[in-house]
Amino acid sequence: MKIEVKVPQLSESVSEASLLSWNKKVGEAVTEGESLIDIETDKVVLELPAIKSGVLTKILKQNGEKVSSGEVIAMLDTEAKASAESAPAPAAAAKAAPAAAAVMPAAKKIATEKNIDTAEISGSGRGGRVIKEDVLNVQEKSAALVASIPQPQAGGRIEQRVPMTRIRQRIAERLLQSQQNAAILTTFNEVNMQPVIELRNRYKDAFEKKHGVKLGFTSFFVKAVVMALQKFPIVNASVDGTDIVYHGYFDIGVAIGSERGLVVPIIRDADKLSLADIEKQIADFAARAKDGKLTMEELTGGTFSITNGGVFGSMLSTPIINPPQSAILGIHATKDRPVAENGQVVIRPMNYLAVSYDHRIIDGREAVQFLVTIKEALEYPGRVLLDL
Repeated sequence: MKIEVKVPQLSESVSEASLLSWNKKVGEAVTEGESLIDIETDKVVLELPAIKSGVLTKILKQNGEKVSSGEVIAMLDTEAKASAESAPAPAAAAKAAPAAAAVMPAAKKIATEKNIDTAEISGSGRGGRVIKEDVLNVQEKSAALVASIPQPQAGGRIEQRVPMTRIRQRIAERLLQSQQNAAILTTFNEVNMQPVIELRNRYKDAFEKKHGVKLGFTSFFVKAVVMALQKFPIVNASVDGTDIVYHGYFDIGVAIGSERGLVVPIIRDADKLSLADIEKQIADFAARAKDGKLTMEELTGGTFSITNGGVFGSMLSTPIINPPQSAILGIHATKDRPVAENGQVVIRPMNYLAVSYDHRIIDGREAVQFLVTIKEALEYPGRVLLDL
């Protein structure tokens, strides 16, 4: 029986996708559930599995081509047999199979993006598996080799034109849209992180033992943001034409940097979650973001976002709103700084916070008080834990 291989249904906000790389050739046998091709949208990379076992008889769309939901991209025959050309000799197959199975998904993804042949890599993982670190090591060695090559002198300048990935195109489009369609203003404040640091240090071991996840700082920021949004619902609202849409829920986007670009998965109903629940979701998002395994649903929506440039060493920045949201919190590096307390100069771990907001619906008074509420929640974390 001949079966059409179709592009899966994409979300309403995604009109098209790009085919990254076919994992099978025409004439090759395919097992049910085996990945046929990787499909990249502007949000995630999807694996398209075979719905039946058979032979891939025809490829209608090639690597790099744009496709849409439901489009037929190949044909599969459940009754055909693999061609002699595509089927390796028994001895060769015995050697090739372990190599193919030994490349872990994260390693395969990076190798594809960097055009690295995994067959030339000796795996350091269990059973000789090629892991992500093996591919990254090869990439670093290649970069070092390129760096060691003498560069052309004046008059021999080199340029390289590389097309943007779909995710990078989407990031550029949305950031430009944000700046063009919103009246963005940023307000700043500073927060003494010592109370949160002391609380975390006191309970982090017991927390990890009980919940199976490390106690970080982001969960405190999420809870502080929710507290401030509850006090100032306009910051949790969005603009729709000439209407203001107030959201009676708190879906917080947390920006995560990945090799494919910045993604912002959503923590749904953050007001109903504990610190442990939030930390587990963030850890899961971060792990799957590296492998491009976040779903479109997890990246869609959100009423407010948090971005942390501090993990890269940023001291201060003006974050750009993630439309259609109306505000975003920027967190920066916590550094020991001299501050005045009760007429004395003391050293405290300070963090500069920034809130960018859409001045069309959020006034400066509300934005400033919103940020002050976050500051107070972090400097008195007991209020967050006791919901005061």
